Amino acid sequence: MSAAQQSSRQSRGDRRPRPTSARRVAFDVLRAVQVDDAYANLLLPTRIRRAGLSARDAAFATELTYGSIRMLGRYDAIVGVASGRRVDNIESDVLDVMRLGVHQLLGMRTPTHAAVSATVELAREVGARRATGFVNAVLRKVAAKTDDEWDALVTEGRSGDALLATRWSHPSWVVAALRDALAAERSRDELAALLAADNVAPRVQLVALPGLATDEDVRTATATAAEDGSGADGGAEADGGDGADGGYGADEQPRTDDGAGADDETGTAPPGRVAGADAGPVSPVGIRGTTGDPARVPGVAAGRLRVQDEGSQLAALALTRSSAVRPGERWLDMCAGPGGKAALLAAEAAQGGASLVANELVPARAGLVRKALSTVAGDDTVTVVEGDGRRFGKPGDELFDRILLDAPCTGLGALRRRPEARWRKQPEDVPELAALQAELLDAAVRALAPGGTLAYVTCSPHLAETRGQVDALLERHGDVLEQLDTAGVVRSVAARDPQVADGPTAQLWPHRTGTDAMFVALFRRRP
Repeated sequence: MSAAQQSSRQSRGDRRPRPTSARRVAFDVLRAVQVDDAYANLLLPTRIRRAGLSARDAAFATELTYGSIRMLGRYDAIVGVASGRRVDNIESDVLDVMRLGVHQLLGMRTPTHAAVSATVELAREVGARRATGFVNAVLRKVAAKTDDEWDALVTEGRSGDALLATRWSHPSWVVAALRDALAAERSRDELAALLAADNVAPRVQLVALPGLATDEDVRTATATAAEDGSGADGGAEADGGDGADGGYGADEQPRTDDGAGADDETGTAPPGRVAGADAGPVSPVGIRGTTGDPARVPGVAAGRLRVQDEGSQLAALALTRSSAVRPGERWLDMCAGPGGKAALLAAEAAQGGASLVANELVPARAGLVRKALSTVAGDDTVTVVEGDGRRFGKPGDELFDRILLDAPCTGLGALRRRPEARWRKQPEDVPELAALQAELLDAAVRALAPGGTLAYVTCSPHLAETRGQVDALLERHGDVLEQLDTAGVVRSVAARDPQVADGPTAQLWPHRTGTDAMFVALFRRRP
């Protein structure tokens, strides 16, 4: 075809549609999170597959999406200074474009020219042509300073929680809640390290289901981890980019600055590594470090391995291994969706000759529980039921020997994996959740057989959801409940030191062990 013919065809609009870029995927997900309350971990993998991104561009899109959402508060402060405007006076789509650009400049190793030019082009592509000059000017101002210099600028004149909230990109009320939780175990000086850990992409963690996973499953998954190196858990992750979208090569990976071990309350610029994540598994059935799509690991595809945070694994094992299992025991998972802990409970139940009832209120989540359990145990071991967990324990109802109450909570212990959660939850949510947790606990006590064990678990360290609930529960039911040495049980179950404080409860921390901040409290009903 001659050049003239090609030009003629293009003028008639015969050009092929431009492939969806990694940056466009990140923008679309960020907009959906902001406008439609979408969940990035659910939407992003779908958008990546739809766009047909290569493994390297999928990794770029994943880091760009999650990193921009995690650091949104900090990046807004930087954009405000660089633009000389209040960010709430900047059109929302333009602001989202600039958030992505700032993350490439300060949070990734994208060359300045690529980050600026590609972000300006993204603004044009998404219909913000009117703002391309503004975007270009702001990003060039951002690029003119280092991350540390920007940190000094945006925190100038701030102190206390306001400084920490800006530096580590957390709402002030979350900073205060985490400070209180650490102070309760005399670890207040770890606050900066905890906030930093929340901003680091978590590594994929797998559980090898007891009685199902084979030695070969574990060897294969471990070999995959060793071959791939460290990787983020975020839906679709890989190890680079192909240049079609401005590049994501070896010099363009997420930042890996040290600093997670900061031992003061403010720390320095956000780090890229967490010391606890570099050690071996803390769960005796855990596997760390697998990268890319976990479904490609044979044991995961077969259902013998599952993606599950090791903090969740330890919470379930604290219940099942707190005492020897007697054949014929009846177990209850009161809030089983989406089924991760239920699958581990079912595997443990099958090993010990027990049976499990997995309850879930939401029908769609109950479907996920059934799917999770379908390859773990037969109907003689597991029953999935739907309904409100508060219905259990009525007169004449069945009693259970072990009960897991993984209660609905603020989720402040999983901010690494659910980056939008920090911006959606509000302090006003806590009292309502705490009331629900108390009602579920009362039902659990009623449904607990004499001599039976109850595990109260939250994926939140907020004191109103943890120690406060334990104290209130013992006030209401101290005549029938005794509190167990949960910290001792977790230590005895763990594969290495879980670094939990001494006391009757166990609080895990991401900056110590590379797990979510799971809280566990064990109780036994008096005979």
